[in-house]
Amino acid sequence: MSILIVITLFSCEGTYKKVQKMNLKDEEPLGVVKEMNTKFTDSGKVTVNLLAPLMYDYSNYKFPYNEFPEGMTLYFWEDEKMSTVISDYAVKYENTSLVDLRGNVKIITADSLVVDANQLYWDQKNEWVFTDQPYKITFPDGSFNDGEGFNSSQDFTTFLSRKNSGIQLIDKKETTNGN
Repeated sequence: MSILIVITLFSCEGTYKKVQKMNLKDEEPLGVVKEMNTKFTDSGKVTVNLLAPLMYDYSNYKFPYNEFPEGMTLYFWEDEKMSTVISDYAVKYENTSLVDLRGNVKIITADSLVVDANQLYWDQKNEWVFTDQPYKITFPDGSFNDGEGFNSSQDFTTFLSRKNSGIQLIDKKETTNGN
């Protein structure tokens, strides 16, 4: 008798999931979140704060993703220093941990480095940022780099630019001391 009840429960669960899928229209998200304000913590401290006016949850697709059609803002804290990521549109792909940021993308690091671009990809798993689009990086000292396409670690300690031009400020004291 108990085996029959277990089989019936599993059968009902599978049927329930099929009914849920049948109730969704083609290309309809599984869920919609308005005025999103999600905080991620580690040991009781907020490490990430995600703000978005609208999010569509397509986790019901074979290749699941979350879409932020009206943009999003992310605040990151590491060692009590905050960095910010802003974009007009974003998609986060669940299986690959890749985030596609588009439209007025701006990254402001805790060290005041500012990256402006039309589109950036952020590989969360490998902690890597890259683009094939035009970009501008402004350094804390006021120097800047304009270019087209780059690959970088997410903390910008390793940075490879394809084509670029810019103005770099050089400390005269260092150049006159025989260096």
